[in-house]
Formats: sequence, structure tokens, C-alpha cells
Amino acid sequence: MSVAEPRRIVLFRHAKADWPQVSDQERPLADRGRKEAAEAGRRLADTGIPFDLALCSTAVRTRETWKLAVQEFPQRPKTIYEERIYEASPGELIAVLNETPDDVQNILVIGHNPGIQGLADILAGTAEGDARDRMSRRGFPAAAFAILSFSGSWKSVEPGVGTLLDYWAPTE
Repeated sequence: MSVAEPRRIVLFRHAKADWPQVSDQERPLADRGRKEAAEAGRRLADTGIPFDLALCSTAVRTRETWKLAVQEFPQRPKTIYEERIYEASPGELIAVLNETPDDVQNILVIGHNPGIQGLADILAGTAEGDARDRMSRRGFPAAAFAILSFSGSWKSVEPGVGTLLDYWAPTE
């Protein structure tokens, strides 16, 4: 695969979590979150993007979100559970993306706010249609995702390099 071919990054915030008396890392999904994770999975499958790799935070709520969402995919991508995604800043997430092998074309990152929303904002140098307006209006609620494209190697991922192609958030 040529590094000149457009690559896609999907930034996916975990679904709605519950607040039981456990550590933040151990918080599970709420009932609403389980429904929204599956719905987001269907929406992601409908994009037709063939994901090569999924990077998922190790927190319980992100792992549960991914487990429910990926059931909707026609093919499960390789999944890496990455501790550095939990509580990561946009810069830390870029560092993780920069380590991606160049044979990966399309990647899905399942993580947390404010890092996921911040990364979507800073990577999107341009946007198609009303995607940026919709993302600005809605923010990045639980189970939302943004689809970005860029050309070049993963080492070249930096602020402003991407085009925001689409944005989706569940209806509340």
C-alpha cells in the first residue's frame, strides 16, 4: 500500500457509563450505553470502512463499548488494548497514532473525552459538508464518533493534517 493513498482515522468515544462505587477505570456501561454502543457499531459498519486496526483504552467502559460495537462489523479488525489511551491528551493520542505501521490504512480509536474530542478538533484542518458544524453543536457525547482522512505516513499525523469527513452522535 502506498502512503499516498488516503487513510482514515475514526475517533470513537465510549458509550454512556454507569457510576457505581468502583474506580474510574472499572466503571461499566449503563443500560443506555449498551444500546448506544451497538447502534454506533451499526453506523460504523454502514460506513463501509474496512478497519485494519482498532486501538482501545483498557478501561472497562471502552472495552465493553468495543465488544458491543464490533459485533455489528462484517469483519473484526485486529484489536490492541492500549493503556496510554486512558486519560490521554490529544498530543499523547497523536504519539500513539505515530507508532502505527504504514501497512495499516484505516484505524479506529476507542477512547475518552476530553482527549478524543480534542484530537478530532485539532486534526481536522478542513471539513466536508456540515460535519464540523454538527460536531461543534453537539460536542462529543458518549458513543459519538468522527471520521477523518489524511494522506501520508502515520508518522506524519499532526494538528491540521486531516479532513473531517463525517461525524455521528446518538440522539438523546
